[in-house]
Amino acid sequence: MKRVCVFVSGIVQGVGFRYFVEKHAKMLNLNGYARNIYGGERDMQVEAVFEGDEKSVDEMLGLCHKGHLFSQVKNVEIIEEEEISTGKFSDFKILR
Repeated sequence: MKRVCVFVSGIVQGVGFRYFVEKHAKMLNLNGYARNIYGGERDMQVEAVFEGDEKSVDEMLGLCHKGHLFSQVKNVEIIEEEEISTGKFSDFKILR
């Protein structure tokens, strides 16, 4: 099992990036969330937390680097969490 928090910057807001992430996270049986971040040094980013099988989390990270047709990913900051699974998430959701 693996848990990561990622911050994706570039053109990732207003283009369906969170829905792209949600769709693939659910297909990969990952738990967690995705949400837009505004302000400060994390201006105009998407934050996501992925919990699940290590292979699935790694595949999801690859998808975050690529983005989808309407997004332009410039950077992906990955923070690997020490707490592998919090049990806090029972599925994957978009937070507002």
